[in-house]
Amino acid sequence: MKFVYLLSASLLVATPALAQDDQGDDGTNDIVGVIAIQPHLAIDDTITVTSTGIEGLIAESGQSISVITVDQIEAVQGSDPVRLLERLPGVATSRNGPLGSATSVFVRGANSQQLLVTIDGVRVDDQAAPSGGFDFGTVLNGGVGRIELLRGSNSLAWGSDAIGGVLAVTSDDRPGLRAGVEYGANNTVSADAGFALRRDSQTGLALNGGYTRSDGISAVAGGAEPDGFRQWRVNGKGSLGLTDSVKLVAAGRYADSRIDFDGYPAPTYSVFADTPEYQTTRQASGRAGLEFDNSDGFELAGGVALSDTRRAYYDPTYGTAPNFNTVGRGVHADLKGRVDLSGGLRLDFGADADWARYSTTYDPRQTARTVGAHALLGYHDDRVSLTAGGRVDDHDRFGSHTTLGANGSFMLAEHWRVRASWGQGFKAPSLSQLYGYGANPLLQPETSDAYDAALEFDDGSGHFAVTVFRRDSSNLIDYDFVSSKYFNVGRTRAQGFELEGAVTVADSLTLAGAYTFLDATNRANGNQLARRPRHSLSTSIDWKTPLAGLKLGADFRLVGERFDDAGNFTPLDGYGLVSLRASVPVGDKLELYGRVENVTDQSYETAAGYGSYGRSAYAGVRLKW
Repeated sequence: MKFVYLLSASLLVATPALAQDDQGDDGTNDIVGVIAIQPHLAIDDTITVTSTGIEGLIAESGQSISVITVDQIEAVQGSDPVRLLERLPGVATSRNGPLGSATSVFVRGANSQQLLVTIDGVRVDDQAAPSGGFDFGTVLNGGVGRIELLRGSNSLAWGSDAIGGVLAVTSDDRPGLRAGVEYGANNTVSADAGFALRRDSQTGLALNGGYTRSDGISAVAGGAEPDGFRQWRVNGKGSLGLTDSVKLVAAGRYADSRIDFDGYPAPTYSVFADTPEYQTTRQASGRAGLEFDNSDGFELAGGVALSDTRRAYYDPTYGTAPNFNTVGRGVHADLKGRVDLSGGLRLDFGADADWARYSTTYDPRQTARTVGAHALLGYHDDRVSLTAGGRVDDHDRFGSHTTLGANGSFMLAEHWRVRASWGQGFKAPSLSQLYGYGANPLLQPETSDAYDAALEFDDGSGHFAVTVFRRDSSNLIDYDFVSSKYFNVGRTRAQGFELEGAVTVADSLTLAGAYTFLDATNRANGNQLARRPRHSLSTSIDWKTPLAGLKLGADFRLVGERFDDAGNFTPLDGYGLVSLRASVPVGDKLELYGRVENVTDQSYETAAGYGSYGRSAYAGVRLKW
């Protein structure tokens, strides 16, 4: 009953009676789903890349897409991207202990590895990870200028791995110099700096770098030994105009991380407890390519990208040398294009190839190759946008696979729009699942059909939406602890609805909220999928006071009960978290800020047996010139 009361109170602010705000400092007209921490403008002007891989307007897509801008990243504060992603509808997370630990993001109930992640256009999945997915514990907010999330299967444009959706991270490229440092709980310090130059629309350069360290908390719940984290990182991107219509583009990222973790020490090796173990991770990724745009309805972009992840695991109890190493590498070549045809018709097309490589201390090198091609035909006018297409992938082990999709958006009346989408998903087993520990060479690819439909209100000063969704999946891959092997689950279904809205009062007070109801089950036995809450709610309030530009904010996150395991033997209690934050400018170039997370010192777990942060305070300073 308490949950229903809090939900009702929070959603009362998410009505279409919305008011006017200004454009963000980064010069873009973006919206955070509707978690509008900063003011937003009309969704009609918002640019997306996750829909087709080429920039387009969100209003022209029938898919569910949310965008987080650099203004919102700075308003929320801190290094942890999980605090941002949890504000979006349909998102749940889990983490194995402190900042930097293995972190999973579940979008509408999909497995974390079914979310395709790109950083500056580079796919950054770890080919040596058991699931081949991306660990969100290795990416921090420093140097990030934009996060875009497409919720729902979109293998048509992106190929394998996009069963749950696509998340695109883009580097901060605001012109000028920037620097900042933050210090807080658990002796945590984070420092970042960056600069960007832009000569014209064709030529520019952006570089960002940062360092984060923390004494951390114990990974095991109730443990006495804190588990620390450290990361160095640098990222950048640039473009060079070769002609008026052709430019060379390049991007790169390198991150060196160390995270302490706990395990199962002697003599029983069966009790989860404090240990001196730690892991190092080195990630390198980059892409180079060419883009052509003749400004007359024809665009073409192609490039080659590389992602390399190397992990080493240490246990000082047995010496200084690593006891296990993994190497995962992916090479991706792609070509995408767009042609504006007559009568409002538009053709998007593309082809790509992936080469994956995997090896560990105990497993010899294995490789895999996938090639694919797709085409989408769309019709767009002032009221209607319709797109449909197909894709064919050929995997060197699993043969050819076809995926289809369609989506549409229709303006019912001024400010009112209805949208809907259907998309199929496809994900081949990872090399680790086929050849590593627990390998099963008989595994089959995972497949899905996803549907959603939404009604939206947007008048340029606010936004409200209700979305219903469903995804049916077959052959999902899971791990059997009895046989110590991976296996295909028969069928699963994830369905539910999302409510989202934002309202600004008197040009200075902004309230926002997003609620998700999710029913994610294994259709073979009726069990709930692990770590997927049926109820999740995020709300926020931001007030720009009349006192010297002082801004005050508060955030509330409510997560319902769920199970930690596929057998539904280990329940996880629901929890509610409250955070408070403030910032104040000092002149034109300096800003002081601070926040308190988990104000009520709530004890909770996102993964059974793993620790979480209690009440924590942080303060920082930002400088721009």
